[in-house]
Amino acid sequence: MTLSFPRLFYSASLAALLTACAGTPVPDWQMNARTAMERATAAYLEGNTRVETQEFKQARSEIARTGRADLLARVELTRCASRVASLVMEDCPEFEKLRLDAAAPERVYADFLAGRINTQNIALLPPQHRAVAGATSDTAAASALQNIADPLAQLVAAGVLFRSNRATPAVLTTAVDTASAQGWRRPLLAWLGVQVLRAENAGDTVAAEHLRRRIALVQNAANSGQP
Repeated sequence: MTLSFPRLFYSASLAALLTACAGTPVPDWQMNARTAMERATAAYLEGNTRVETQEFKQARSEIARTGRADLLARVELTRCASRVASLVMEDCPEFEKLRLDAAAPERVYADFLAGRINTQNIALLPPQHRAVAGATSDTAAASALQNIADPLAQLVAAGVLFRSNRATPAVLTTAVDTASAQGWRRPLLAWLGVQVLRAENAGDTVAAEHLRRRIALVQNAANSGQP
């Protein structure tokens, strides 16, 4: 049985994080892991760290039952990608522990998340990220970013551009608009914070104050427990 990449990498959502071969029953561990990862990713983007930690622990436990380090590597990458989308520029140490057992596309994707792009390996990246990775200018990268249909994949690519010091104002706008449309508080606050700094550095106090009011609105909604 072959398991596909997380849909974060290859299609429109995380709905098929782990899928069975066509025509065969889906094992319980696979369904449990997929559901837990969907919930973990959603909770993280919504800013619910407690739920994310619990659900991710469940997903990891289910996959560990198989003894498949390569599958654990995919899940660790999914977790790290959600952080890049939210401008949490940490290393991905749990993936690195599994790197030797990960397939080449996973290793290349890990390097992509870290802002290390080798043009010779672009073909191994998910299709929606290849144009951004191969863009020869910041303007071209911003344009390629706008063409990514999947919201999370788009935010991940934006985070990679930011990490690589290639995030233009257009990239920031795209990221903010995408996070806002999805109601993803964590990345929205992060990207709005970057816009505030850009506005302040440009001396645009009107724009900075507008952005701060928007940040306060999101924070107040989170603190009041509104959905």
